[in-house]
Amino acid sequence: MNTHSRAAQQQLSLLLRQFPAVVLIGSRQAGKTTLAQLELQSRAESALYLDLELPSAQRQLDDPEAFLLAQKNRLVILDEVQRIPELFAVLRGVIDVRRREGEPAGQFLLLGSASGALLQQASESLAGRVATLELTPFQARELFLPTASSAQINALWVRGGFPLSWLPDDAAASMRWREAFITTYLERDIPALGPRIPAITLRRLWMMLAHVQGQLLNQSQLAASLAVTGQTVARYIDLLCDLMLVRRLPAWHGNVGKRLVRAPKVYVRDSGLVHALLGLPDLENILAHPVAGASWEGFVIEQLLSAMPGMEASFYRTSHGAEANVVLTMKNGETWVVEIKRSSAPTVSKGFHLAAVDVGATRKLLIAPVENTYKIRDDIEVMSPLAAVYLLAGTA
Repeated sequence: MNTHSRAAQQQLSLLLRQFPAVVLIGSRQAGKTTLAQLELQSRAESALYLDLELPSAQRQLDDPEAFLLAQKNRLVILDEVQRIPELFAVLRGVIDVRRREGEPAGQFLLLGSASGALLQQASESLAGRVATLELTPFQARELFLPTASSAQINALWVRGGFPLSWLPDDAAASMRWREAFITTYLERDIPALGPRIPAITLRRLWMMLAHVQGQLLNQSQLAASLAVTGQTVARYIDLLCDLMLVRRLPAWHGNVGKRLVRAPKVYVRDSGLVHALLGLPDLENILAHPVAGASWEGFVIEQLLSAMPGMEASFYRTSHGAEANVVLTMKNGETWVVEIKRSSAPTVSKGFHLAAVDVGATRKLLIAPVENTYKIRDDIEVMSPLAAVYLLAGTA
């Protein structure tokens, strides 16, 4: 079992011991089904797996209440559960019946690759009965020790974290997989979810988002380039966010009495997909492309957010030049500001110092591809992405 599966399985097993139902979300090919199969194997006859993409599995749920009540004392794993949204109303009643019969936890594991509708259904129908776990593609902390080299981190940045992109020995095979993944999503997976969106239009939008990685979202500009309305672009981006392929990073919204930028930044979440969308096969080509810095920024942000689930992340920018790439708001009330640089000899601008003061930062990090952690003036800690991730995880 790889580190990714081992850590995730521990989290999943803990939640299944505490809650009647667990929703496991993540983009396609992130490893959800593999994780579910590991749970299935560990339980042997006390678990049942149904892939709701298969007509045979759907037929077993023609009378879902009767079928699910008959699975007493078994974990029922429902893969791609968003395909049958009406199941959630039934699940609530079944969970309550099984609870009364002495089965308080570990009844259902629900897998889905479209987070928005799935989480809404779960929160509305299964309030108080369900926990949520997001399975991301591989992250650096799952793969590497704190002493990992810059070359190892660069390799993950170049390929991204999807298991079938990261694992091949051959770089060309990794790139082919990512290109096929993009095509399959556009031509099969998204249409299967219901939206009638021309694949060529969505591909162009996805590529355009890769080109403007880390920039402020300008829906009007994107709409003009695609010859569609701003509302249509918003709907398409909503879909890509729902599929956990794109992230909108919101602007910081505290009250500092200054003119703040309000538009979100937009990122293609997996750096390997950024590079595939732009036709950048290796580190040399990436570093020669204008997107290199923004791609690295998005990569680091995903690493940070995976280290401490539930932490709030935003960016800070004013009309007067104060700016921080990321503002991390912790559950304990601390606020960290983060600057992300691709340089091996990084520095910060005056705007970063202003941003740190404005948001009341309790810690200031400068994350770059450096081997060792050190400090520069004003107590700014310079460190690698992996060092920052371990630091965050240690405070969780």
